[in-house]
Amino acid sequence: MPWRLVLLFAAACGASTSAASPSAAPVASPSSETAEAAVAAVLDDWHDAAAHGDFARYFGHYDPAGTFLGTDAGEIWDVAAFQDYAREPFADGVGWVLVPTRRSIRVAPSGDVAWFEENLASEGRGPSRGSGVRVWQEGRWRIAQYNLALTVPNGRLPEVRALLRDELPEGAP
Repeated sequence: MPWRLVLLFAAACGASTSAASPSAAPVASPSSETAEAAVAAVLDDWHDAAAHGDFARYFGHYDPAGTFLGTDAGEIWDVAAFQDYAREPFADGVGWVLVPTRRSIRVAPSGDVAWFEENLASEGRGPSRGSGVRVWQEGRWRIAQYNLALTVPNGRLPEVRALLRDELPEGAP
């Protein structure tokens, strides 16, 4: 199906529902009752891997064709480019610490695609939001796409736009 190919291209992380590494042996697709919990557990493990600078575990969750969308407009990275970016921050044993404070997960009726969004707290970045798509592949949930966004209160948007005016693309309103 074409929509599945699009999701796979955009895809990003996955792991089994156990504490095993992302390279654990494939298992059958989770039931609808357990899929949401499994996706949450993989997201938690992914964030934990980043907080501990565990490069292999963190990137082991990604679909090889996955995409990470960062907070800067130019940060549209395939996995290889994102790995290049992350090598330095992960080298000291702490990549980045993003702590989920709220999360919502929706699983497709087919049980093999999940959409999620989460509010995040970070000492360095302040509040942010992550959203993405996970796909069930090779017996585990993989992140197909992750989008990290900084949140700006609507009342502060004019101030932020004024700060960014010089960085807006030509012709932007």
